[in-house]
Amino acid sequence: MPIKKAVFPAAGLGTRFLPATKAQPKEMLPVVDKPIIQYAVEEAVASGIQEVIIVTGRGKRAIEDHFDISFELEHFLHKKGDDEMLREVREISELATVYYIRQKEPLGLGHAVLTAKPLVGDEPFAVILSDDIIDGEVPCLRQLVDVYERYKCSVLAVEHVPREQTKSYGIIEPRPLDTLLHQVLGVVEKPKPEDAPSDLGIVGRYILTPEIFELLEETPAGKGGEIQLTDAIQRLLLKQAVYAYEFEGKRYDTGSPLGFLKATVEFALKRPDLGAEFKDYLLKIDHLRNCDQ
Repeated sequence: MPIKKAVFPAAGLGTRFLPATKAQPKEMLPVVDKPIIQYAVEEAVASGIQEVIIVTGRGKRAIEDHFDISFELEHFLHKKGDDEMLREVREISELATVYYIRQKEPLGLGHAVLTAKPLVGDEPFAVILSDDIIDGEVPCLRQLVDVYERYKCSVLAVEHVPREQTKSYGIIEPRPLDTLLHQVLGVVEKPKPEDAPSDLGIVGRYILTPEIFELLEETPAGKGGEIQLTDAIQRLLLKQAVYAYEFEGKRYDTGSPLGFLKATVEFALKRPDLGAEFKDYLLKIDHLRNCDQ
């Protein structure tokens, strides 16, 4: 069965970006001039996803408005004669079929995924954490879909992380199959560096088989009092194979202020309309800083 649906957990409070996220979803913070979540939805669509399921919470209405039609704005742009911007705005509402469901309590990533069960049904699906913007020639999710189509099993996106940062990731115990592909023998949520089974951390892209829902329903709260997706994946390993793929591309953790700033700078430098002038500006302030020293 092909992967047609993707779940986007988006009910978090965005506390690392307070006070900016006090009244604005962190998913709507712009990297240059595009919201974080739009990058993720565009990746899903480019990977063959037809239906987008966004798990929201209180105060997230701006996400729904963003992917909806804005008659007033489109009328204004048409009247103004700004056909290029009108085209861009219309494309947002036409990206995919988007559904919304609320996670009423912040009980963790596993609970957010379980919340989407009524809309996913009994079929394999993707999970995308929009905090991770992944820039690559082939979309990261497409790379995972290709692995799924070969093995028909769950697939996790992984990358090597510094040992001292294993406590921030789900870490897999791998059995290498080729250069980038591993069979997952075990997974541990945020282990101490000395307890980590490897340095391969799970990042924000998953392909999951529907059996994960039953396991999530049976999974007790783990670290932080939350239902951890990694705990359910560990139990899934007892039923079927799970694979991990070292995706090709560069990941930006826009869920942290520093990662957000890095993404903004590097994406701006790639823009044909901004890159050259922005680079000159950065070189200028670097020169002035060196002169002050």
